[in-house]
Amino acid sequence: MMPPSRETIDCQRLSCSMPVIRVQDRIAQLSRGDELTAICTDPGVPEAIPAWCRINGHELVSAVKCEGELLVAGRVGG
Repeated sequence: MMPPSRETIDCQRLSCSMPVIRVQDRIAQLSRGDELTAICTDPGVPEAIPAWCRINGHELVSAVKCEGELLVAGRVGG
């Protein structure tokens, strides 16, 4: 069995709802247990991506602010 993959996508300078759409599109290509981190700057992301994860059965691993960016990591569920 292969270990889960860990990927990062750049969602900087994208306004709502594009970061969520980019996360949704990339997660659709991943396998259960894989992790995806999105680097975002949109102020709506701290509410939008966790809500999307919850609604779609994915696990929010972390959400960390760092120098004007928000790094949101989740694990593919479902």
